[in-house]
Amino acid sequence: MCCPEVPPPEMLTLRSRGSARKGELRRGTHADDDDGFGMSGRAKPSNFPSRTTTRGREKNFLVGAFGPPCKVGIEFSNAETRKQASVKKENGQVVMVPLFLGQDSVAGEVRIEPLPGKKVEHLGVKIELLGQIELYFDRGSFYDFTSLVRELDVPGEILECKTYPFEFSTVEMQYESYNGVNVRLRYVLKVTISRSYATNIVEYRDFWVHNYSPQPDINNSIKMEVGIEDCLHIEFEYSKSKYHLKDVIVGKIYFLLVRIKIKHMELEVRRRESTGSGPNTYNESETLAKYEIMDGAPVRGESIPIRLFLSPYDLTPTYRNINNKFSVKYYLNLVLVDEEDRRYFKQQEITMYRLE
Repeated sequence: MCCPEVPPPEMLTLRSRGSARKGELRRGTHADDDDGFGMSGRAKPSNFPSRTTTRGREKNFLVGAFGPPCKVGIEFSNAETRKQASVKKENGQVVMVPLFLGQDSVAGEVRIEPLPGKKVEHLGVKIELLGQIELYFDRGSFYDFTSLVRELDVPGEILECKTYPFEFSTVEMQYESYNGVNVRLRYVLKVTISRSYATNIVEYRDFWVHNYSPQPDINNSIKMEVGIEDCLHIEFEYSKSKYHLKDVIVGKIYFLLVRIKIKHMELEVRRRESTGSGPNTYNESETLAKYEIMDGAPVRGESIPIRLFLSPYDLTPTYRNINNKFSVKYYLNLVLVDEEDRRYFKQQEITMYRLE
C-alpha cells in the first residue's frame, strides 16, 4: 500500500509490531503520543514632626514587637570542602546547595542568637531532617517520606548566643533530589523553637542528594525494523539500552527501502515526567537534545552512523514510581522529515543511571 497523503501539520508515527519486524504507520499530533510634608502658606517649624519619620518609627516598633526575637542559623560540618550542587529555583535563579550521598551522615550545628535586649523563652528546641515530595497541582501540600527528629534543648530561656551540635547518622535517603516541571522532591533541615504564647520560630536549610548506581550486568542493544509498507523500511540499532549521565549514544540507521523523498533525519532525547496516578495522571514531556544525523535524501542500502554525547545536557537518572507519586523516563526519538514536511518517527525508551 502506498503512503497516504497527509496534510503537513500532522505527524506520522512509525509503530513496530515487535523486535526486528516491520512497523506500521499511525497518525499522531506529537512525537510523544508522545512580576517633607509642608504646611501651606508658611514655613514648617523645625520641631514639626515628620510623618515619614513617625511612620518609620511605627514600623520599626512593630517589627521589634512582633518579629522573631532571635536569629537562627544552620551550618553543615565540612561546609568548606563539601561538594555543591547547582539548583535552579522557581524564579530561574541558580543557587548552590550542599551535596550529600544517599548513605551520608548529616551533621552540623544550629546557632541561635537573641537580638540585642531580647531573650528567647521557649518550650524546647528541635531539629528535623525531612524528605518531602511536593506536587505543583497540590502546591503547599508536602508528602513526607522521611522524617527524623533530634531534640536540641529542654524548655527554658536563651539570653545569649547559643550553639547546638546535631548529627543524623547514616541516613537512608533512597530517593534523589529532583526539581521537575510538575513535581519537586527535596531534603531539608527544619529547626523549630516552640513557644507557649507566641508563634513558633522555624528555620529551614535545604540540601541536595545524589545516589550512584553500579554499571548494569546486562545491557542489551536495541535493534528494530520499522517502516511504511512499500514506502519506507529502515532498521535502527543502538549499542545499548542503559546509559550513564555522561555516556555516548552510539548506533546506526540502515535504509532497506526508500520510496519517499527524505529531506533530513534527526535524533532527539526526550524526558517524560508523570505525576499522580490513574485518571489523575499528568504527563509532561520536553526535548532535552536534538541532533541532526542526516541532511539530504538517502538511498537504499545506505547506513548512517549515530554518535551523540550526553554530557552537555541536564539529565537525571530514570525514576520509576517514586513513593507512588511520580516517574521520570527517557526516550530516544528518531525523526524523519520528507520534502512535504511530513514527519515520521519512532520512539524507544532508554534507562539512565548515575555512575560515580
